[in-house]
Amino acid sequence: MNSDGRRAAPPSLVWFRLDLRLADHPALATAAARGPVVPVFIWSSEEEGAAAPGAASRWWLRQSLEALDASLRQRGSRLIIRRGPALAALRALVRQTGAKSVCWSRRYEPSLVARDVKVAEGLRADGLEAETFNSALLFEPWEVKTLAGGPFKVFTPFWKACLHRPAPPAASAAPARLDAPGTWPESEPLDSLELVAKTDWAAGFRPAWEPGEKGANARLAAFVDGGAGSYHEARDFMAADGVSRLSPHLHFGEVSPRRVWDLVARCAAAAPGRGPEVYLRQLVWREFAHHLLHHFPLTVAEPLRPEFSRFAWRRDLKSFSAWTRGRTGFPAVDAGMRELWRTGWMHNRARMIAASFLVKDLLIDWRDGAAWFWDTLVDADQACNTLGWQWTAGCGADAAPFFRVFNPVLQGRKFDAEGVYVKRWIAELAALPPAVVHEPWTADPAGLAAAGAYALPLVDHARARERALDAFSAATSKDR
Repeated sequence: MNSDGRRAAPPSLVWFRLDLRLADHPALATAAARGPVVPVFIWSSEEEGAAAPGAASRWWLRQSLEALDASLRQRGSRLIIRRGPALAALRALVRQTGAKSVCWSRRYEPSLVARDVKVAEGLRADGLEAETFNSALLFEPWEVKTLAGGPFKVFTPFWKACLHRPAPPAASAAPARLDAPGTWPESEPLDSLELVAKTDWAAGFRPAWEPGEKGANARLAAFVDGGAGSYHEARDFMAADGVSRLSPHLHFGEVSPRRVWDLVARCAAAAPGRGPEVYLRQLVWREFAHHLLHHFPLTVAEPLRPEFSRFAWRRDLKSFSAWTRGRTGFPAVDAGMRELWRTGWMHNRARMIAASFLVKDLLIDWRDGAAWFWDTLVDADQACNTLGWQWTAGCGADAAPFFRVFNPVLQGRKFDAEGVYVKRWIAELAALPPAVVHEPWTADPAGLAAAGAYALPLVDHARARERALDAFSAATSKDR
């Protein structure tokens, strides 16, 4: 009973997922308007058909859940942690709290869409209210359609269609206070989820990142105040601080895309220029990735372009291992791969160079590269990872033509002319002059001695390019 003698409203469960924030959270706002709220996170992805988060993602998730719990406690609430399966965990919490409704944010991975339908049906069959909300995207994947009513496969018309849609609602503020239930249910200890490996592989992550809503807002503010205006000029230069580095925060829902859109759009209005517009276009690339995954769910494991199912990928474990360790002998590739291993992140230009080298110079299956990125990126996202690798391999929507083979030496010279990025991550090359830092095998004897144990090139790039084009011709030949 309330202090005035009225019966207290039953609590609502808010099922947190990849929406680990309090601001601009429609499910939380809806539940909070009704009365007491029981926030819950369910660790269940490995049990219900979804791809298990990789090691880097688990590290981030651990820190983000801790930050979310701290934010909730500041508002008189707390995060309840349970293990799945999700429907069983939610039903148990309903029994223990007397909740009459469950609210959550939609996810769009194919296996989780099917799971969520079953969860909602099960809860409704129990007489409960089950409501889902869009928290992760500007537009639902099924809302943006071609004139014929189908899905897009090319980005530019998708971008234009998004611009012609009504603007997304403005981002809302976090609640100042959350009503607590009469009795809190028990919670699993966060450490019991064992999200962080016993070997401290992620030691380099801590100085590079601040997971959680506070860190996301700080990163966004820094970008809007300093980097958005020059984004179009600086974003491809690997040594520059020219990108937002918001991708992991967006993936884990620590900041909403609506808030990012709002602030960057205001920046564009206040100081017109290409930078903010180019960044907003990149934000819609993220939307495009989810659009494609929704309409073409098999692309997680199969090429969108069917002729690539005949492509003769090589199984070369030695070369693949060298690629993962940043030991290919091509500095622009190796610096990116070492940055990834140390920080859980890689500059986007470096991602394209490294991915192109794997699938075209080495002819190793794009799915092997996608699996490595899935395990080692803190921003590993199924939709974006799939789009990025299929784009590089030439087998997806709006993909780069397969015959566009990045030359890692020329890419390094163009986007890291002084070798600052390469030297930051490859200590062996720190003493080489810019003229040879991207092809150290051409250095004079003193330079070669200074480079020490740095790897020799795995392949001759020109010959590897020809081999790749021959493989592409064989796969796409109409005579097959």
